[in-house]
Amino acid sequence: MSDENEQLAENNPGGGAEVKSARFGELQDEGGGGGLSLDLVLDISMPVTVELGRATMTVKELLQMGPGSVVELDHSAGEPIDLYVRDVCFARGEVVVVDNNFGLRITEVINAGRRIRELGGAEDGVDKSNDR
Repeated sequence: MSDENEQLAENNPGGGAEVKSARFGELQDEGGGGGLSLDLVLDISMPVTVELGRATMTVKELLQMGPGSVVELDHSAGEPIDLYVRDVCFARGEVVVVDNNFGLRITEVINAGRRIRELGGAEDGVDKSNDR
């Protein structure tokens, strides 16, 4: 009887059930499910955001806004627009109008290595989503 089993037996002096350690065999790859399929995740929805630019304003400036007010953004006209998937920059492109709706024509998809570098302090709990 192992030390663990002896301790359990001491805590249960009346006995009753026999306590045994569980023994598990080594896990084996059966080969049948080795090829993971993207079909499992293709229907998952994720938030996609297209950001024209950002601005910082005081409460006083916000309260003074009204119809016709202009908010100056940190992007220049003609500069690429960012597309974010789950708050991670995924692509860049240019604004287009399709049937009276705005859209984004993607001109660059950010490579995986660059996306990881742009996340920067994510491992440290640092939110860099508002940095440029």
